[in-house]
Amino acid sequence: MWYRKPMSVANDLIVAPGGALTGSIVIPGDKSVSHRSVMFGALADGVCQVSDCLLGEDVLATMDAFRALGVKVDNHGDGRLTVHGVGVDGLKAPAAPLYLGNSGTSMRLLCGILAGAGLPATLSGDPSLSRRPMRRVAEPLNAMGARLSTAAGGTPPVVLAGGGRLTAIDYLLPVASAQVKSAVLLAGLYADGVTRVTEPAPTRDHTELMLRACGVELESVGGTVSLRGGQRLRPFDIAVPADISSAAFFIVGAAIAPGSCLRMPAVGVNPTRTGVLDIMAAMGARIDHGAPRLVGSEPVADLTVHGSALRGIDIPQAAVPLAIDEFPAVFIAAACAQGRTVLHGAEELRHKESDRIAVMADGLNALGIGTEVFDDGIAIDGGQLRGGEIDAHGDHRIAMAFAMAALRADGPITIRNAANIATSFPTFVSAARACGLRIASS
Repeated sequence: MWYRKPMSVANDLIVAPGGALTGSIVIPGDKSVSHRSVMFGALADGVCQVSDCLLGEDVLATMDAFRALGVKVDNHGDGRLTVHGVGVDGLKAPAAPLYLGNSGTSMRLLCGILAGAGLPATLSGDPSLSRRPMRRVAEPLNAMGARLSTAAGGTPPVVLAGGGRLTAIDYLLPVASAQVKSAVLLAGLYADGVTRVTEPAPTRDHTELMLRACGVELESVGGTVSLRGGQRLRPFDIAVPADISSAAFFIVGAAIAPGSCLRMPAVGVNPTRTGVLDIMAAMGARIDHGAPRLVGSEPVADLTVHGSALRGIDIPQAAVPLAIDEFPAVFIAAACAQGRTVLHGAEELRHKESDRIAVMADGLNALGIGTEVFDDGIAIDGGQLRGGEIDAHGDHRIAMAFAMAALRADGPITIRNAANIATSFPTFVSAARACGLRIASS
């Protein structure tokens, strides 16, 4: 049994100014872990149970793709899934192109799996995903012996010709990317020999943790992860921790709003994801970590965030890959801080669902905040946020970041093109209202 619960967030939102965030809210399951739970469950030799899975549009796209590949995925509707694994050699070629919506994770990791399995397939997405770079995945996979092509410019659709066994490679990532690292490692499950991936800076390690939980032997030495081909995945049960990327908006919202005291239980605090906590602490945010513990293979903690006086900082470049998805929220904190915040080494932000450097700069400028834009980052001068209208350009994280900005604005903020919030946080509006944000459909 399964159903695909429709997700809906209004395309235009309006947020009244002022207020504080108080009480306790439950953040949805981690998107990265949810994707991998479905994918690795499909590749396992047996039935896997998943609880607290994020049921946003991105993860639903992954579920639909694996159903098209012959995997039975039961969605019980409350964050519980039953994935009937078919083993690494049990996937079937899809009868039609796989449409992956807005999900870059789905597309890049599926490239690795399908290349390894030797299955012909075409992967497509929405207009935003269709602008994102896929050559960075195609190049290492083709070096392993896959036959994978992209549109001109290295963007989707991605076409896999299928056939042929892969050969392991040693691959140095030109850009720190957990998605590319994961795609190569997943292809390596099928390859002859030992696949090694070396990253220039640490990236999230959910793939490595979950593969180990499935019985796959990996070796991590320094920045290199090694995996021997031919291994199989044993079935597993997993509880997905709350997503720190989704929590980041409420962390920033509570920190910038005087009088806030907001608790978020069981948030994932994997060290490869906690850059936002380190950056906010350096800016002066008071964030309490309670009851640290493990949920499966992932560390979690109960976070309580208090309204704080923030100061501008130079963001350490070592923190950039550990907070890459959270920078739209961090930029709002910088707008409310005293002094200037400077970010360099974050050119990857230009290749997300939108050009997050340019779009955030435009939005901050529209709200009266001064910025200086660099090729690889931005400088933001803290000041008084005005009310106004911004365009989220269909980017879920841009929309949620500017919703929090209203807490310190002197007038309402209207956010256009916000419907893609449903890709990662379909309950964002109701959760924000519950803790004090005055948000409504425009």
